[in-house]
Amino acid sequence: MATVTPFKGIRYNPDIIGNSADVATPPYDVISPEEQAAFYNRHPNNVIRLILNPGKATDTATDNPHTRSAACFHEWMQQGILKKEAQPALYLKAIGYPHKGETFTRYGLIAQVGLEPFEKRIILPHEKTFSKVRSERLELMKATHCNYCPIFSLYPDESGILDTLIEAVGQSAPCIDFIDDDNHRHRLWQILDPAVHRQVTESMQDKRLFIADGHHRYETALEFRDYLKASDASFDADHPANHVLMYLSSMSDPGLIILPAHRLIKAVGPEDLQQAIGKTRTYFDVAEFPFTPENRPAVERKFLEALGSDKERQCIGIYGHKTPVFHLLKLKAGVMEELFGKELDAALRSLDVTVLTRLVFMKILGFDQQRLDDATLIGYSSEAGKALQSIDSGAYDVAFILNPTRIEQVQEVARKGLVMPRKSTYFYPKVKSGLVLRTLGN
Repeated sequence: MATVTPFKGIRYNPDIIGNSADVATPPYDVISPEEQAAFYNRHPNNVIRLILNPGKATDTATDNPHTRSAACFHEWMQQGILKKEAQPALYLKAIGYPHKGETFTRYGLIAQVGLEPFEKRIILPHEKTFSKVRSERLELMKATHCNYCPIFSLYPDESGILDTLIEAVGQSAPCIDFIDDDNHRHRLWQILDPAVHRQVTESMQDKRLFIADGHHRYETALEFRDYLKASDASFDADHPANHVLMYLSSMSDPGLIILPAHRLIKAVGPEDLQQAIGKTRTYFDVAEFPFTPENRPAVERKFLEALGSDKERQCIGIYGHKTPVFHLLKLKAGVMEELFGKELDAALRSLDVTVLTRLVFMKILGFDQQRLDDATLIGYSSEAGKALQSIDSGAYDVAFILNPTRIEQVQEVARKGLVMPRKSTYFYPKVKSGLVLRTLGN
């Protein structure tokens, strides 16, 4: 039984913050160091100071990004820059955005959701997480006692819960309405009607929730609850830490898009890459796309078109630093069943990211779990062009270009209680931080 209820949200005071675009950001985990600095300089009250406060060489146990985040939060609350709502509310969020020449709108509900351990099969993950990231986020939560960013989850909406909310707001003006740097329009409506609250809560009770984005934040929320249970004598069933801030969208929303999560790898030299490509020929049909500086754009387009054209086989593109050729790997029939049939469910074997992780990274390149868990040696990009540019610049050594995971694959993996490799999906667009916050204090 999913517990989805209204809460007293914390929002920027519109009398002080006139344009939410000045203070909102994407989630912390997709913000580059350059973007972090830009958001920090954009506005003195930008939410970056809360979700990703910059580190300093002089950081100590009592003065560090987490303690500075907490100090900013309390200061902004005292100054009225952030204000807690007087009444519990649900929030309807709409994001309109262009994609491949079309315009889409995705709707979502922002609410507090009761925490449930994964084994209860009420809230389901689909990806593994980085232990280092979880520990870092836990320290932030211990310092701040606040949910800064909603977890992005999906649910089956046969009963039309979002339609009910859209009808409830009608033609009323949103309380937040702005366009961000990516030309995405964000609108937020506050819903105070207790009758609508009851209808939503009752309708969500029989739903399973699938975490789309925010696995680290959800697991951290579970750990924080356990931490309070063990350390706070006043902790009880009514404590706010039993819930977490969540954005809920329908699995069938036409505005729901999954982009690929291309892998960017460090510490793989040209010789290592060439040896690995040689080994791949045992398991893949390998095509080469050599290029010169003059014909690079045309060859790159041809390479990427070929990657996305074969819907029947798992395909992986490879590009190495200072290597003037793109390689396209197409998996041979029966390989994953032969190698991993006894240890991996068919739902996992069919995923391109599983082929990449288990066959290419672990079996061919020899990566162990420690290497796969080292977030300093692996990066991600949802845009193939940017991924390839990061190799040209030398920021990374090798790019592995993937096709996107399909929503039905996510559902199947989650329903079976399985988990995909880390960053198997990139649900687009991301849910903004800084629109609604939630305190975890009584």
